[in-house]
Amino acid sequence: MIKILLSGANGRMGKAISHLVAETEAAEILCGVDINTESTEGFPVYASFDAVQETPDVIIDFSNPANFEALMGYALAKKLPVVVATTGLKKEQKEMLEKAAADIPVFFSANMSLGVNLICELAKKAARFLGEGFDIEIVERHHNQKLDAPSGTALAIADAINEELTPPAHYVYDRHSVRKKRDPGEIGIHAVRGGTIVGDHTVIFAGNNEVIELHHSANSREIFANGAVKAAMFMAGKKPGFYSMRDLIDPT
Repeated sequence: MIKILLSGANGRMGKAISHLVAETEAAEILCGVDINTESTEGFPVYASFDAVQETPDVIIDFSNPANFEALMGYALAKKLPVVVATTGLKKEQKEMLEKAAADIPVFFSANMSLGVNLICELAKKAARFLGEGFDIEIVERHHNQKLDAPSGTALAIADAINEELTPPAHYVYDRHSVRKKRDPGEIGIHAVRGGTIVGDHTVIFAGNNEVIELHHSANSREIFANGAVKAAMFMAGKKPGFYSMRDLIDPT
């Protein structure tokens, strides 16, 4: 049985993961870390990693970028595999993940949904096939409690598309202060916040007289929880290295 330390245990995603793991015999939540130390799911929740007494097999992190340094310090000190699913990481923090992968197994994905990762691959293929004649825009919609904008998933989709573009496009997040025509060398990224939208992402390829759209809609946080738990079970016992959804989907 895989023993999990859940960082962000009392958050929305932490609760979803706890409920999902409770239904499987292959894994258990050994303990959690959260600023809210209320324990309602049958395992202890600590205010910091320093207070953790148990010995987990793997860490799942669905918390906040502010906790990143403490998370990675603990993972490196204990030589534990870590699944980082927190969004809104800075460039320096992502670079720290890649550096840590030399010493511990690191799994990172801006989105734990299998469907979203398929959208990334399809968007790359569309960009490669359509060429320069299409303007690319990404629209993401999330609930009104989400802190970061644009979403990490929207940026991941843009980054995936940019791998196929020569020269690479630059990202534009806001056009209201600039009065000029759209630059063909840009990818527009737009954030919508409202209600209880779990997560919608649309990639728009707008050409002359035709528009192609790729769309993914998440109706429940369970799809992200399911991906994170699968990643944790995949990572337990792995050698140091940097892993992603592509490794989970196609481990060969």
